[in-house]
Formats: sequence, C-alpha cells, structure tokens
Amino acid sequence: MDMNILKYMAFIKTVEYGSFTKAAEMLHYSQSGISRMISDLEKEWKVSLLRRSRAGVQLSSDGQRLLPYAQRVCEEYQKLQNKVCELNGIQSGLIRIGTFSSVATHWLPNIIKEFQKDYPNIDYELLLGDYTEIEEWIMEGRVDCGFLRLPTHPDLETIFLEQDKLLVILPENHPLAKCECFPVAALCHDSFMLLEKGAKAEVSEIFERCGLTPRVNFTTWDDYAIMSMVESGLGISILPQLILKRVPYHIIQKELDVPAYRNIGFALRDKRSASLAVLRFMEYLKYR
Repeated sequence: MDMNILKYMAFIKTVEYGSFTKAAEMLHYSQSGISRMISDLEKEWKVSLLRRSRAGVQLSSDGQRLLPYAQRVCEEYQKLQNKVCELNGIQSGLIRIGTFSSVATHWLPNIIKEFQKDYPNIDYELLLGDYTEIEEWIMEGRVDCGFLRLPTHPDLETIFLEQDKLLVILPENHPLAKCECFPVAALCHDSFMLLEKGAKAEVSEIFERCGLTPRVNFTTWDDYAIMSMVESGLGISILPQLILKRVPYHIIQKELDVPAYRNIGFALRDKRSASLAVLRFMEYLKYR
C-alpha cells in the first residue's frame, strides 16, 4: 500500500478510536509506528492534527478541517483497489464473517459452497458470537461483515434476510404437547431453560412484553444444551426455528399464541469501502 495512504489511514483510525494503541491494533502496526506516521503527516502539512493527553487523543481545529479530505482519499483508494481486482478477477482473498450458531450451521455451508464454485481461492474466517459482539466486531473492523438480529447499530449498512419464528420446545410427554398453539401464560408453569446470548436476548423480551416472570432453572448460550435438557424432561424453552432444523433430539416444537420472531440480517460497515470479495459474497446470500 502507498505510504501516504497508510499515513492517512493511521490518522483516520486514531481519531475514530481516540487512541494510538487501538488504531495500531486495527491496522496491525506498532503504537510507535502509528504515532510516527501521524507525526510525519504533521511535519509534511505543517499543522498540528491531534491534541495528545493522558486521556487519549482528540482532533485539533486544523485536524478537524483536514479529516474529511483524508477520509475521501482513502475511500477513493479502496474503490481503485476494488476496480483493479474487478479487472483482474478475484484471484485470492480473505472474508472475515461474524455469525451466530444457527446461521453458521444451516446457512453458511451452502452459501460458501456456491460462492466457491465461482471463487475457489477465497479463504474464510468465521467468528461465532452473540448479536452485540458481532455488531462490535463489524464496527471495529475485526470482521468484514456479519449476520445480525435487526434492527442493529444505525451506522451499519444492513440487508434484511429472513424473519425467523421463535418456537416453544417441549419434552414429548408434556401435557401441552398436542395443543395447536402454546399459551404464553403457560411458560411460567414449568422450569424454564433460558437461552441468553448477550444484551439483545429476544426470549427475555417476550417475557417483558407479556409481563411474565418465568421459573428459570438453567441459563446457557448453547442451543444444543437447551435441547438436550428439554428432551430429558428438565423443563421447557424457546429457541429460533432456524436452529431447530435437523435436530437429533426427541422434542416437540410449538408456536406461541402471541407473535414471536427475530429478523435476521446481513451487515457491514460501509459498502463503499468493502472489498470486492465481500461485495461478491453478498450476491450469494440467496443460496442460504
């Protein structure tokens, strides 16, 4: 990469994170290297770009005027790189994807399989996390893109993919195993196995919305542990329909008598700065 572009990126990331250390982590440079690049810019431009203190760094008045221009240069550079890649074809690359277990299990294998038919030399890095973690990874640049529950952070660009029902799961011998729809009030009659994945937990929101307090005896972030516990008759739970595909457990699935679902989407920080590989990958989401 052109050294001037690197200096601009060092400047932009330092402002974005308010820290030389965090900017260095994101750009895979040493802290001293980032600091030196910004100092070089200040000497070249004969201005002070940042105010440095123990609390971190802040933009100076001159830095505030120049930052938008540096951002536009970096955006145009990324567009140039994407166009070069487009002319030469995507020969290689890495796509870093943040995802949660149900998407990783039931969507991504087929999406990647179809994508590899056309782009066999692309590598993948999958990071499994909860909605909040994936959102943060995209914002920080730890991953290029990710699958999330919508709505998400307003600064992210998103694509709605699917509405995923939330279903009650019961042991086969449960008294309500033959009911058409499971009464939401009955969720409090049994021990409840709570699936909690970070701050944005849709199951807890159902209880809050309906003014219910379940008898939670077991809490975990592992979907399959929940299924096994329910199969053994230790309680009931609510899981997304997507994770309940092709499960080996002897459990009953029921819709609630109130609307319960999650909206799954695909998100990235900014399409304008996304790599060509990521933009092409998005075209294959239809194969989920």
